[in-house]
Amino acid sequence: MLNRTILIGRLVADPELKYTPSGVAVAQFKLAVDRPFTNNGNRETDFIPIVTWRQLAETCANYLRKGRLTAVEGRVQVRNYENNEGKRIYVTEIVADNVRFLESNRSQPDPNEPDHRRNYDKDPFADDGKPIDINDDDLPF
Repeated sequence: MLNRTILIGRLVADPELKYTPSGVAVAQFKLAVDRPFTNNGNRETDFIPIVTWRQLAETCANYLRKGRLTAVEGRVQVRNYENNEGKRIYVTEIVADNVRFLESNRSQPDPNEPDHRRNYDKDPFADDGKPIDINDDDLPF
């Protein structure tokens, strides 16, 4: 038997982190996943509940935010309980054991934080072969 699912979608809201009475972390969030077909030209979306446990739950709560593109791998779980009115409630959810963050955590860089990537983004050959001013103290040999 096999119970495995892989989903890619965007978070509907920030994850909600809670702890069980024994101190185990559990995070819940919903993933908006587009269906691969359209209905009268409109693409339909499923809002799938995701549950993560322990360290993965804390990581998701710390780094995932609403709207972020995320991949989730896990298993489908159907559970049920009786509500206050005595009615049996069924819940279908994905229990994730692997979550991948597919986009950067921020849409725009913080202007107060130095951008260490800017030196890597420069084209080293942009000066068209002009001499480079290097101090002898900078050379490793």
